[in-house]
Amino acid sequence: MKPKILTTQQSYSRQLFLADLFAGITVAMVAIPLSLAIAIASGADPATGLVTAIVAGFLISVLGGSRVQIGGPTGAFIVVVYGVIDEHGFDGLVIATFMAGIILLIAGILRAGRLIRHVPEPVVNGFTIGIAVIIATSQLADLLGLTLQDAPAAFFAKLDAIWDARGSFNPWSLLIGLGTMLLIVTFRRAAPNLPGLIVAVAITSAIVAFAGLPVETIGSRFGALPRGLPLPAMPSLEADRLLSLLPSAVIIAFLAGIESLLSAMVADRMIASRHRSNAELIAQGAANLGSALFGGLPATGAIARTATNVRAGGKTPVAGIIHALTILIVMLIAAPLAGYLAMPALAGLLLLTAWNMSEPSHWPTYRRAPLTDRALLLLTLVVTVVADLTIAIGTGITLGLILNRRPKNP
Repeated sequence: MKPKILTTQQSYSRQLFLADLFAGITVAMVAIPLSLAIAIASGADPATGLVTAIVAGFLISVLGGSRVQIGGPTGAFIVVVYGVIDEHGFDGLVIATFMAGIILLIAGILRAGRLIRHVPEPVVNGFTIGIAVIIATSQLADLLGLTLQDAPAAFFAKLDAIWDARGSFNPWSLLIGLGTMLLIVTFRRAAPNLPGLIVAVAITSAIVAFAGLPVETIGSRFGALPRGLPLPAMPSLEADRLLSLLPSAVIIAFLAGIESLLSAMVADRMIASRHRSNAELIAQGAANLGSALFGGLPATGAIARTATNVRAGGKTPVAGIIHALTILIVMLIAAPLAGYLAMPALAGLLLLTAWNMSEPSHWPTYRRAPLTDRALLLLTLVVTVVADLTIAIGTGITLGLILNRRPKNP
């Protein structure tokens, strides 16, 4: 359970630091617009996304079991976070995140990291695609510039609300959103080492600002972002609230554990290394505790940002620390500029994120899988979208274990 940072510092050099410095700054430029967009899509204040990226990102790198893991808020949490806030308020989310942190700490101490292998792979794929569908649906209103009052959380009810609001369609919003998506894809292909997310969002948001287009921005919807972190505060841990929020805490802990360990395994393949799963769980626990104390969102290892770190040349957990500190510096100095970011630009970013989450390159593999695997994936996907993530995961894992399935990840 020894953190990787202790191992890597034994032979640390100036050359490694320069590589980590460049990678950390690069990842921060990717993480800033993503963190803002994820927080907004989750029904939270945009600043909470930055707080989570700073606090949780720092702790995951300091305590984690991977050399290159980057932590923070991720799209996988949007569905459950939105539901918790809708039912229990933001203070309920903070309590659930705090409890999830404790669960993850216990899991790490009990060396439960290897238990991830017993979660059937079709279940993971099914709820990941289901979450991607829900995220994409949640961004349609901002992409189209629709005016929605208290958009419902339920999938079909949200579609009905979007259809009912079609009269408020804003073509400028659609153009800005599509333009952002086009720029992101172009940058990824033409300049993969460039932090294309923030550049694309900045370009289209600048067009909105300088041309005076009638497009909603972070500032017009939420007001100015704070400069710096809030003071830490212990959440109110009343027995009745703890009991009512326990299912949500378990789901948050489960998602954090699943995504962080899958991300670490992806990173292992990219750098020919091996992560320490139990240290990673302990880091996720500490990160969620820390995020809750600062009023942030649930956090985990982020596959896309971790891959960006590797491609940018990150070598050790120092890159993740620099990523967190860079976001903090940007928040201290340039927070007012975030108010100019256009909502349809962030919606376009999240639509691409949802597409990437669904991993379309793997769809042919799913079609060739055994019938029981396909049925399990489809069932988990449908229940995730139309019912509830808790039910989907519980049902999928139970059926998977009954069918004696084993995941195919190493």
